[in-house]
Parts: sequence; structure tokens; C-alpha cells
Amino acid sequence: MRFAKKVCLVTGAGSGIGKAVAQQFGREGGRVETIDLNERHACQTAQEIASGTGEAIYVKCDVGNPADIRAAVNTAVDKWGRIDVVVNDAAMMTFQPIAELPDEDWDKVLNVNLRSVFLFCKYSVPHMPAGSAIVNISSVHAHETTRNVVPYASSKGGMEAFTRGFAEEIAPKKLRVNCVAPGAIDTPMLWNNPNVKSGVEKIQGAIGKPEDVAAAVCFLASPEARFITGTTLLVDGGRLDILP
Repeated sequence: MRFAKKVCLVTGAGSGIGKAVAQQFGREGGRVETIDLNERHACQTAQEIASGTGEAIYVKCDVGNPADIRAAVNTAVDKWGRIDVVVNDAAMMTFQPIAELPDEDWDKVLNVNLRSVFLFCKYSVPHMPAGSAIVNISSVHAHETTRNVVPYASSKGGMEAFTRGFAEEIAPKKLRVNCVAPGAIDTPMLWNNPNVKSGVEKIQGAIGKPEDVAAAVCFLASPEARFITGTTLLVDGGRLDILP
């Protein structure tokens, strides 16, 4: 198993893509810390992993809060002594034109979607041995987007730029960092999107499952991808090709 005894931190692990990623790590023998703002959901994911072939603990964490991020990292290190994989999945969206967007909403989206990635990387890397990996969950919105989701698109574009630069910084430590950019994935975040409900954002082409993204994430986190760093892997069923 690729992640036997590997310590894997997954944010947004209570549902959707994050849950699928955490479960896949668990099925492959990982020691998984499920991190989510919804404590009940994080606990449920951890229990499901622990009932199988993996080991898991859960942490309630607001990734917009730096103190919570430090605590989540420290919890894993205190429990297992190191960190082998970090997956930054937790994210949020707003649905307002920029001219009407409250300043604090812009800050919240960037803090949750982008600053959290910086902080999880910053605090985790000192505890990551050579060969470890970070995978950040971006979006096709970093490349082609629709109106009224500019903060989200900006955060994902920033995430990909961060990943490219950070890959250079951590290469001497023999650590890797990459992005996965999903397209339309069958998650609550997709179907609760007001732009999707109203038809402003049309879902054309294939709709993927969280497990499809999890497979890509786990590949990039594994030794099989040892020669891949600083890049973004599109997992979109060809969606980007048909966006305007």
C-alpha cells in the first residue's frame, strides 16, 4: 500500500473531495488527520477510516484562523511525530459582483482558500521528511471562470502561482508540491452554487465523482509522482476545453 504508516493531513475532509481523498489514504494504510470546520463530519470520516485498514484522528479547524491551523499541525505531530502528506482542499465561494462585494467577504475567501494553504505549508514543512508531498486543490476557475465568483477564481489562480514558486523553494529538501484542478464534480459545493442553479454557469460535459479527484491527488502524493512538482493536473473530464 502506497501510504502505509504515512501521516496524511487533509483539510475539508468532512465531505466531498476532501472526504474521498482522506478515505483513499485510509484504504491504502495511511494515518489520516481529517480536518474540517464541521466537527461531526470530520469525526464521521475519521471513524469510517479507522473501521477499515487505516488509522485516523479528527480535528475541528477553521482554516481561516491561523491559530486553528497551527493546532491542527501540532496535533498530528504530537500524535505521530511527523507529516508525510498535506492536502489543502478546504474552500469557500461568494456569489456577488465585485462592485457590491463587502471588503470583509473578499478577505474571508482569500483567507480560507489561499492564506490557509500558505500557513499549512509553512507549519507542516519543518515536520516533513524527504520524499513527502503537498497537494493543493485548485479549480478550472483559475483558468476560465464566470461572473460573480471573482474572489474564488482569484484565490485559485493565486494558489497555482504559490505552488509553482514554493516548489522551487522546497526542492532542496526533496519535498514536492503540486495542484489538482477539478472541473464539475458531484459535490454539495457544485449543486449549491447559485450560478449553477440559475443557469449562469452551465454544466456541460462530464460530471466527475470525488473519487476521480482523489485518485489524482493520491497519485501526486505518492512516490510514483516523484519526478512531478510545481505543476497543475487538470481533472475535469475535458470541461476546460468547452468553457467560453
